[in-house]
Amino acid sequence: MDADNDRRLGDRILHSLDLAVHQGHLEIAEQLWRALELTLTQFGGPGALERREPPSRLDLVYDALEALRARDRAA
Repeated sequence: MDADNDRRLGDRILHSLDLAVHQGHLEIAEQLWRALELTLTQFGGPGALERREPPSRLDLVYDALEALRARDRAA
């Protein structure tokens, strides 16, 4: 985990999600994905603008989660 980002909850959840996916823990990964969605969308209000870019690893972790889901469906 990058020291600059370790103070943000969303970054910590993303790191945990990545770990859960790579260890094959689909149920945990699904819960962490939901927590990440909540964390990334909870701030602001009507008309609020997101000032922070999505984490750079988000797409890679999501792709890995989708692959884990596909393996689970095929099993």
